[in-house]
Amino acid sequence: MSRPVIITVAITGSVPRKKDNPAVPISPAEQIESTHEAFEAGASLLHIHVRDADESSSSNATKFAEVQAGVKTHCPGIIIQFSTGARGRDAEQRASALHLRPDMASLCTGTVNFPNIIYMNPVDLIESLATAMIEYEIKPEIEVFDLSMLYAAQNFMERGLLKAPLHVQFVMGIKNAMPARREALEFMVRELNGLMPDATWTGAGIGREQLVLNRWSAELGGHIRTGLEDNVRRDRDHLARNNAELVELAIEVCHEYDCRPATPAEAREVLSLPPAA
Repeated sequence: MSRPVIITVAITGSVPRKKDNPAVPISPAEQIESTHEAFEAGASLLHIHVRDADESSSSNATKFAEVQAGVKTHCPGIIIQFSTGARGRDAEQRASALHLRPDMASLCTGTVNFPNIIYMNPVDLIESLATAMIEYEIKPEIEVFDLSMLYAAQNFMERGLLKAPLHVQFVMGIKNAMPARREALEFMVRELNGLMPDATWTGAGIGREQLVLNRWSAELGGHIRTGLEDNVRRDRDHLARNNAELVELAIEVCHEYDCRPATPAEAREVLSLPPAA
């Protein structure tokens, strides 16, 4: 049988604006609708950021709750993952919505340069976020923008702040961070398999690297992330119609490598998550 691949859809992020692509969903209602379209196209995991009315990044827990409730209603079983990212958010706000107990939340295990900011993740903040995720029974997705973050995750796991099996996302193609190099991804996957043989992983490519990482991930046994957070274009000459169109492109890649999109139930099993309520 073909291998089930988890398709993560990162619908909004904190960077793209409607001026970049009018399809970027900003309001909770837009996010719910865009997620539903992506779910019907084949996405089984949703990565959520929320925005204020001026499109700036927000930590408003009420908005996270509204999106979560709407998605649960319209996308039965989909895995809901909240962002704890730092763009436009103070450190003390980054855990603001974890009490809502999403299935998963992002957790970056180190500090890294981005094009215009330093993405600050000091050890005490990582420990605080990881502790909250344990308290609320949330599975972290370890965001690896730099190889050292993988080794840091192993250290946090040895200290009991992370629980096996880990799920890791390798993010490539951000200027000043990890470039999209096949050799680098292969090395990181080998290191992951050696350090944490029960771990799962996803590849995420930024901008024009999105489809490249889709292909590498499918070929190397990983899972796939797509969505307007990372890339607003279908191709060089066309904006993506919506998040669902990018999911459809990812699924076309799956079929090239004898893979298929995982159902939400299969995705939960792969990630050692409990069945949906």
